[in-house]
Amino acid sequence: MRKIILSYGWAGNLVFIGITIIIAITPIPITIPTLVAGSLYGVILGTLLSLSGVMIGSWIGYWLARLVGRRITFKLLGRHSFIIEKHLSNAGFWATCTAKLMPGLPYWPVNYGAGALAIKQSDFIFASFLASIPGQASLVTLGAFAVKPSVFHGVVLIIAWTAVLISTWISYRHWRATNFDTKKPEKTE
Repeated sequence: MRKIILSYGWAGNLVFIGITIIIAITPIPITIPTLVAGSLYGVILGTLLSLSGVMIGSWIGYWLARLVGRRITFKLLGRHSFIIEKHLSNAGFWATCTAKLMPGLPYWPVNYGAGALAIKQSDFIFASFLASIPGQASLVTLGAFAVKPSVFHGVVLIIAWTAVLISTWISYRHWRATNFDTKKPEKTE
């Protein structure tokens, strides 16, 4: 992937974003281009380019699901459909943010699930952006660290992973509070 991108010279940045967009709308792990971004561009530019591709790909996945509809989207999500429906029911900003921050849960089912469940586009985009920053920064830094180990990369990596953990905890607490507040009390007779 590095050789392909570098062969395009200055247009390699656009090629990288295009590849990332395509990967973001498929089940292929977004981790691969994110690590490559760090090894090619370093921490700052790599994070910006990776985040750009992830956000555009996330938005496309969201709209593909909106256009296709809930039933077909959840059939396509397969084994991911249960967890997406569970976490994005009564959804909004905090549910999307929490699902995007969850370790091990790929972005693509969250993107498609948010679109299929008709989460407000503004909530989806803002939550996706905030949730993607620490994860993308940490993986880009890991890619940069693999190519050029340094104290700077190590410190940024520790800070980024700490931000991921803290953000996940904060988002989960807000989501649980919001989810609890939106549940209607059961009728007793």
